[in-house]
Amino acid sequence: MALPFRVRGGGMPPQAADAVVALVVTLVVTVWTLLSARNVDEPVARTVVAWVLIAVGCGALAFRRRAPVAVAVVTLIACVVYYPVSAQDGPLMITFALALYTTAAEGRFVAAVALAAVTLLAVGLGEFRQEGGRRQIDDTSLAMLSGWLISLVAVGRAQRTRIAYLHEVEQRALAAEREQEARARQSATEERLRIARELHDVLGHSVSLINVQSGAVLHRLSKNPEPEIALAAAEEALQAVKATSKDALRELRATLGVLRQADEAAPTGPTSGLALLGELVERARSTGLDVRTELTGTPVPLAPPVDLAAYRIVQESLTNVTRHSGARTATIALDWRADELWLRIEDDGEGAPEELPSGSGIRGMAERARAFGGELTAHSTPEGFRVDARLPLGAPASTTTTSEGDPR
Repeated sequence: MALPFRVRGGGMPPQAADAVVALVVTLVVTVWTLLSARNVDEPVARTVVAWVLIAVGCGALAFRRRAPVAVAVVTLIACVVYYPVSAQDGPLMITFALALYTTAAEGRFVAAVALAAVTLLAVGLGEFRQEGGRRQIDDTSLAMLSGWLISLVAVGRAQRTRIAYLHEVEQRALAAEREQEARARQSATEERLRIARELHDVLGHSVSLINVQSGAVLHRLSKNPEPEIALAAAEEALQAVKATSKDALRELRATLGVLRQADEAAPTGPTSGLALLGELVERARSTGLDVRTELTGTPVPLAPPVDLAAYRIVQESLTNVTRHSGARTATIALDWRADELWLRIEDDGEGAPEELPSGSGIRGMAERARAFGGELTAHSTPEGFRVDARLPLGAPASTTTTSEGDPR
């Protein structure tokens, strides 16, 4: 597997780096050969062939990473021909050494081992076939050559392993960075959904109550009552509108306050809870709805998020009752059990057609219950409409939330 070459901080591209290496090796081999050839006489033809082989071997290094095996073969052939032909005995073997190292470093380990073995066998066989006094390489030098070739392959292999390790570390860092960005986007999306749900519950409930209260007093004034009665009705409606809008503004400030500063933490405690259930019931009663509350079991302190979820479920249910059902009475039942709280909100209104899809209010209530491992169902009954919710009091768990059709 070829590993990508990454240019860091304006570094040199790989092709340019290979060209520079080839140029440096050419300079070293040329100078060394010229110095060693000062006292050597040989035919001009052999000298020309030797310099051609030097040019071929050194020039091939410019392609050492694009075709490592081919470059290693070319430099080996150049060395095999050069040393028997030329009497200059220059350091052309450097080109094959560098090409062999590059072959191993580029992941062609089998080819590098094969080339090293062929080189060692060829040199050894050639030397052993020579007569005793004509050998160019003794046994010690041959052993050193074998160690030299093995070292080149081993160092190239180690460099390949190091590059692969650095590449893997880099990929892991990039993956972790992408995962962190994805988590940040997910957190931002969840926070936007949370704020949108809070705004829907607060504004939907408050504006609905204000609308119903205003409509009720306008209806009474349209009957031309006595001025004292009309004034009393208008004052009562305005007081209810004032109280409702005040509570709405308070919750809006608390909900939107987290947006004023980018690094501000989300609020840990709810702006509303079951402790304010009485005020919620009174506001609903100001619209003319007869709201009754039933309590079963022993109330226990709830975690702030669960407390807020229970309050919002009751609030959204009452909002649906005042806006859509035309009900005259509604019942809020709280059943405190050992490890969970059951909520039931039912009314004697018109109910909802089963074929219509559920509205955002019901879906929002179901999501709140599901977030804490509970469940919520909403459906029409022969007497009107009913919402049942279960909220665990302990640690959240993952359960399935069901919700039946409700356009409200």
